[in-house]
Amino acid sequence: MTQTLESREATTKNTDRLKIYKTSPELFDAMMALSNAAAKDLDVELGELIKIRASQMNHCAFCLDMHTRDARKHGVYEQKIDLLAAWREAGGLFSERERAALALTEAVTDLRDGPVPDDVYAQAAEVFSERELGQVVAMAVTINAWNRINAAMVQQPPRRR
Repeated sequence: MTQTLESREATTKNTDRLKIYKTSPELFDAMMALSNAAAKDLDVELGELIKIRASQMNHCAFCLDMHTRDARKHGVYEQKIDLLAAWREAGGLFSERERAALALTEAVTDLRDGPVPDDVYAQAAEVFSERELGQVVAMAVTINAWNRINAAMVQQPPRRR
C-alpha cells in the first residue's frame, strides 16, 4: 500500500512515539560508538556533506537541522550546503573526492535499483584509500540508521528563531 505525502503526514501528527533513547539508552550508546567509528580518520567537512545528503534523501528534518548547523561550525561553505541537493549540477563547487563520496552515499542510501553500481564504487575507489573508502561507506550506513530511527520515532528538530 502506497501512501501519499498528505496521508503519511496525517498519520504522524497526533501519535505519541516512544522516546527510544530514554527507554533503550544502550541503543543510543551503540549508535554513538558506530558514529564515532565511522568518523575516525574521515575529513570532518566531508563527513558532514555525507550526513546532509543522506538526510536530504531520507527526509530527516532532525538530522538535516543538526548536520547543516554542524557543517557550518566546521567551515563548510554556505554555498555547498545550499547546493548539496544539486551537487552534480553545481559545476566545480565540489571536489572530486566530495563528488565520489556523494555518489557513493546516494547509492548506499537508495538501494531500490539494487546494490551499489560498479562504476560508482570504482569512482570512489580511485580517489580514496581503502581505509577512507570504508569510512565513507560506514558514514553513509550510519547516517541512514540514524535517519531511520528518527523517522520511526518522528523526531522533530528544535524550533529556533
